Amino acid sequence: MITFILGGNKSGKSDYALEIFSKYSGTKCFIATGKARDMAFREQIMVHRKERDPSIPVFEAGTDLHQVLVKARKDYEHLLVDSLDFWLFSCSELANGEQIVGEVVRLLSEWKGPDLILVSCEVGLGPLAMSREVREFVRGLGGLNRRIAAIADEAYLVAAGLPLTLKK
Repeated sequence: MITFILGGNKSGKSDYALEIFSKYSGTKCFIATGKARDMAFREQIMVHRKERDPSIPVFEAGTDLHQVLVKARKDYEHLLVDSLDFWLFSCSELANGEQIVGEVVRLLSEWKGPDLILVSCEVGLGPLAMSREVREFVRGLGGLNRRIAAIADEAYLVAAGLPLTLKK
């Protein structure tokens, strides 16, 4: 089963994903996609690490999410990917980024494997940014989120720490 969790920055989406994840029994792994590009984000990553169960293995996927998912689904019963927005941002810097995204979407559309929780930022609720690069990223993430929501068995939007059911 694929569970998709969306929310704005600091909305509680990762906390909600971890809450669901903690209820699973069996083997689990956490797949992180964020890269520490500045000190503030490095500190945020450290806070997230402290909040997670230290017994759960963590894989840092970078742009290789497809490869990490294929390997992890063989070894674990439950997977949590946090988050697709950081992964997409990293992919957008690559010449073949769209191809990489397409491969992951195809993998997910044919997903037969462990329970999978996917976390992503919902950026389409606010005003559109002035720079062309940011507008392209917002549109790209909105498109990716729509594709993942269509594939997912369940989808939630977390606002102010409260999960709202979008699809069940």
